[in-house]
Amino acid sequence: MITHPQAMATPTPDPDEERRRIQTARIVAYRDDGPLGQALSTRLGTGLTPVPATLVALLAVIALTVTGLLEPGGPILLLPVAIVLLLVLPTTPRNHLGRFDWLTPPLVRAAEFFTIIAVGLAADAPKWLLFVLVYVVGYHTYDTVYRTRQSIWPPAWVFRAGLGWELRLLVIGVGAALGALTPVLAVLTAYLFVLFAVESVTSWVRLDKASAQAAADAEQDLEASPEDAMEQANGEAEKG
Repeated sequence: MITHPQAMATPTPDPDEERRRIQTARIVAYRDDGPLGQALSTRLGTGLTPVPATLVALLAVIALTVTGLLEPGGPILLLPVAIVLLLVLPTTPRNHLGRFDWLTPPLVRAAEFFTIIAVGLAADAPKWLLFVLVYVVGYHTYDTVYRTRQSIWPPAWVFRAGLGWELRLLVIGVGAALGALTPVLAVLTAYLFVLFAVESVTSWVRLDKASAQAAADAEQDLEASPEDAMEQANGEAEKG
């Protein structure tokens, strides 16, 4: 007797597990970790709890600014950057499924923005340039959030090419310590503006074209007469 192999049943994904996976993916995307953060996420064990560590980093940078310890030029301008890196980078391995872990992305962004502004003002960088840089990074964050809420994920290379919050801060800190923050800010801002703007516009235009094509195909199917539909189906059957 000849027996036919039975098809393996496809396991139904656990809804709760799928929800957790998507939640983690979204929070990680909103964090905007760059190459350094992604590389260290698999080498730091369990890591630090994200919200407390990031909050401490933000408060430490605020304290440095309020107390007036940041002076124009010199290695002291690397201190706020080092504090944020040392406290926030070890949070990358976490799964971000804690009750308050949804606060991590806004805290990371607040720490990044406040550090940029604090270091920039201490180094006498042009205020308008600091504003433009913050705006460009803020736009990238908004674009990421808006896409993922529609289940449209930005490509992974964008986060690497965008350097992530950690490398952006490191570049700014080194530039400030060397007394060359203004040209460094100008180059970094121009680079990020072109990268994020071109990638975002290209992706949305491509999505609009795909949606328009799908709508046109659907409209064409609706307008087809029953005789045309039957003829097309018979033709496909004969080919098969």
